[in-house]
Amino acid sequence: MTNTKSNNHPFLAACRREKTPYTPVWLMRQAGRYMKEYRELRARHGFLELCKNSDLAAEITVTPVERLGVDAAILFADILLLLEPLGVGLEYAKGDGPVIHQPVRSGKDVDGLKDFDPEKELSFVYDAVKKTCQALKNKVPLIGFAGAPFTLASYLIEGGGSRHYIHTKKLYYAAPQAWHRLMELLAALTAKYLNCQIAAGAQAVQIFDSWAGCLTPVDYEQFVLPHTRATIAGLTPGVPVIHFSTGTGGFLKLLRAAGGDVIGVDWRVHLDEAWERLGHDVAIQGNLDPGALLASPRDIRRRVEEILRRAGGRPGHIFNLGHGVLPETPVENVIAMVEAVHELSAR
Repeated sequence: MTNTKSNNHPFLAACRREKTPYTPVWLMRQAGRYMKEYRELRARHGFLELCKNSDLAAEITVTPVERLGVDAAILFADILLLLEPLGVGLEYAKGDGPVIHQPVRSGKDVDGLKDFDPEKELSFVYDAVKKTCQALKNKVPLIGFAGAPFTLASYLIEGGGSRHYIHTKKLYYAAPQAWHRLMELLAALTAKYLNCQIAAGAQAVQIFDSWAGCLTPVDYEQFVLPHTRATIAGLTPGVPVIHFSTGTGGFLKLLRAAGGDVIGVDWRVHLDEAWERLGHDVAIQGNLDPGALLASPRDIRRRVEEILRRAGGRPGHIFNLGHGVLPETPVENVIAMVEAVHELSAR
């Protein structure tokens, strides 16, 4: 689905640690509530409706690319879409975020999960990928994505958001065999889901392990790393994989061991220090604090310059936030950040 022009785009070149004319930049939650266009659509449609309507999902994906001037599009979807066919009662409660009405708390619960084929059950996602690629016309690459097995498992077990992940930790400590069965299932489903996105036209994929920061390095290595590694190993060869997490600055080498062509880091660690720990034979993504986009354009520019200085012009840096754009962020500030990245990194 790619052509020579798009394959040589700065974003994809940076994923391969090749030299680029400037540092490419895109944003997590690139299409979100900070944009008026999205808020207007969201006022008329439920969140799941937007995800399942491939025309609207494609529109939401493409709009910020045109508005912001970023170097990649990321598909509008949600990491929990993969969980709905399991029969756990997924609901997006207004104001409360996602809720799992039948959380998985035991080996019996794990064994009771419905089996399904992601290719059939999530066809609306792949339709959105195809329509988005058609609309982008190879101007920028499209990134597909999924939740990592641990983050998906945590949602399943906790039943929604959590501060302490008590039920999750209780399961892997008290019933490790059930835990590994669950993680093996999620790893297989995630790999197939991402491969279907790739087959539909996604030119890179990102795996979000947003909740991995709650883990100790020992627990990550024992209960999570093998399953993240299996997910990444099961993906279509030759397609760049971004492995992103937050709060994991203390075990970056383990994240690297789990796999990925690009490691995404949050703002709690200096970019150069993170890259040193990861090794310079892997690309890196990040890592402006999302809250910095609430500052003045002048201050945003200064912070962009600092991150670029730490990157040192080394091939393989993709500029991004350390997590998603905050809803309160002025669009003008995002545009100022993108322009600053391009201008200050021009080579």
